[in-house]
Amino acid sequence: MKLAMIGLGRMGGNMVKRLLAGGHDVAVYARTAEKVQSFIQAGVQGTTDLEDLVGMLPAPRVVWIMVPAGKPVEETLSKLSALLSPGDIIIEGGNSKYTDDIRHQAELQEKGIHYLDIGVSGGIWGLQVGYCMMIGGEKEKYEYIKPILKTLAPPDGYLYCGPSGAGHFTKMVHNGIEYAMMEAYGEGFEILKASPYGEQLDLGKVSHLWNQGSVVRSWLLELLENAFAKDGDLSQLSGYVEDSGEGRWTVEAAIEQGVAATGIAQALFKRFLSRQQDSFSDKVIAALRNEFGGHAVAPAGTSKRVASTGAGQVQAAKAQKKT
Repeated sequence: MKLAMIGLGRMGGNMVKRLLAGGHDVAVYARTAEKVQSFIQAGVQGTTDLEDLVGMLPAPRVVWIMVPAGKPVEETLSKLSALLSPGDIIIEGGNSKYTDDIRHQAELQEKGIHYLDIGVSGGIWGLQVGYCMMIGGEKEKYEYIKPILKTLAPPDGYLYCGPSGAGHFTKMVHNGIEYAMMEAYGEGFEILKASPYGEQLDLGKVSHLWNQGSVVRSWLLELLENAFAKDGDLSQLSGYVEDSGEGRWTVEAAIEQGVAATGIAQALFKRFLSRQQDSFSDKVIAALRNEFGGHAVAPAGTSKRVASTGAGQVQAAKAQKKT
């Protein structure tokens, strides 16, 4: 099957390579000529002009979008909808909010253009092991693009989830679960590292051990083992953790549906906390404890870990008396 891929980043670019290896004919688009040229050298058609890209495809045209959610998706859809014809198919494979998919589908339907939302999981490893895909939209069009899905996914690695928005909604919840899983691993390994046994424990070996039949084994734990192998105490990393939106939307959906998603919500808020060197809320708590109970406080700039120990509190109290 011939299709176009818009967006040649870590996901989109590797998806093109997997499609080519599976015998598909792929035309590619990116804004930079250098990126397009690297794929042309691999034997595909490529362009930095969307009109040229559309002209490379037979009807009904299939165009897969792999660009960041939000404004990039909106702009790409707006331009494409003016170039495509009734019967053509747009696949949005990023992480758009499911409510945006419902709107996009309705807007494109007025022009006779079909729209599928596909949540894609697999990261940089997808090229090698395949991508897990969750599909929403018209089932007839899902059936039409199955040859593409079979190539991109591992066995049983794709699922039709329902009408427009269902694919990205399912992927959204998937990512919310991922937040909570990573938070649980992070907290557990911090407890191990802070324990009296932390100096002797090899955390890389622990993560490897837990993948050998343990009930907490997972691919995430395999990736953590890889990370420890590269940097045993993760000293080369900062604790800053970004969020791309899906965790927030999952918590919003839980609120709307009255579901007590406490673990996912806590993991999301912990990511917010990771971006604050010294959160104002912590300062408020420290000030209140000092006001009502005379509890020791640490001066600005004191290590949180030092300040949390008994020795740190004594030192902080002495420092306060001298001022």
